[in-house]
Amino acid sequence: MSVVTEAALADLKAAYDRDGWCELPYRFTEQAVTLLKERVAANSRERRPEVVYEKDSDTVRGIHGCHAFDEVFAALVRHPQLVALAEELTGGPVYVYQFKVNLKQAREGAAWPWHQDYAFWSEEDGMPSPNAVNIALSLDDIHEGNGPLVVVPGSHRLGLLDLPEKGPEGDSDWQQHVAADLAYTVSEERAEKLAAESGRVLITGEAGAVHAFHPSIVHSSSSNISADRRALLLITYNAVDNAPENPTRPEFLVTRDSTRITPATDGRLGLQSLPTA
Repeated sequence: MSVVTEAALADLKAAYDRDGWCELPYRFTEQAVTLLKERVAANSRERRPEVVYEKDSDTVRGIHGCHAFDEVFAALVRHPQLVALAEELTGGPVYVYQFKVNLKQAREGAAWPWHQDYAFWSEEDGMPSPNAVNIALSLDDIHEGNGPLVVVPGSHRLGLLDLPEKGPEGDSDWQQHVAADLAYTVSEERAEKLAAESGRVLITGEAGAVHAFHPSIVHSSSSNISADRRALLLITYNAVDNAPENPTRPEFLVTRDSTRITPATDGRLGLQSLPTA
């Protein structure tokens, strides 16, 4: 297994603090990715609340909380390197707050508008601060044509933007948090202005690549206009002392158990270092 040194972790944290995202110097092996894709395919065939579909379609858009019912994903969230990274970036013990696989099927996967993840966690769940981190694992080769994540570097330092007025208590519909018509978005005008000032980065790479990004970073993704599927697995680790007190959304969107996660090695989920330039 590839091992990231303390110095390398410190460099990743510096990049993450500055830009709101960073690319890890390792990727999961082809064998590990194949296994994870097999589990995604199996879970996609199940009819359960955790499986979400494209609007007016039977095309699977996402699978949520599958680390709670799939032993391979349960092993993945305990991967020592992922847990070590999350603890470095948040500054202390973490637990899994959310787990999902976002799927953009070939020529079908719809775009995600500009938004900030922390808007949902703050406004809907009562997460005290954005001291959490998203770890993104590419299960397919991701390129410009199949709807990659696009981030605006440094936008995580701006706080929450364009929050709508809160409706009556209990008025929220969690389905609007997992569909293309999101409940909390950053306006196109504001996002384009930020991107003009700070640039934009497309998160592309081979299957197995791993990136981390901040809950408050402004990001979006385009529709998949290619013949290639785009599957992105996302683990959100939250600081143990940052757990919301009384979340109301389904547990497959907001884990209730904030016990510190214990790392454990699984030989099926190997890593390899990226080649150096």
